[in-house]
Amino acid sequence: MVALQIRDVPEPLRDQLVALARQRGQSLQAFLFDLVRDEARRQDNIAVLKQFSPATWDVAFTARDVVVALDAERAERDAVSDVPGVDE
Repeated sequence: MVALQIRDVPEPLRDQLVALARQRGQSLQAFLFDLVRDEARRQDNIAVLKQFSPATWDVAFTARDVVVALDAERAERDAVSDVPGVDE
C-alpha cells in the first residue's frame, strides 16, 4: 500500500475530523481511509450510470408516448373486464 499525506490542514478542520472519527469509534486514519474509499466508489458508480444514460438508450419514444400507451392498454383491459357475467 501507499501512504497519502495531506498538508496545510487547518487545526479546526482536523479537530472536527477527529471528533467525527471518534463518533464512529474509528481512528482518524481509518475514518479518512473510509472517506477516500467511498468517494472513489461513488466515482465508479457515476461512470457506470453514464454508460446507461438516456442518450445511449437509442429510444425513439418519449415519456408521454409511454403514458398514452399505458392508458390505451388500461382502457382495453377495463373494457374486457366489464363484460356482463364476468366476476372481478
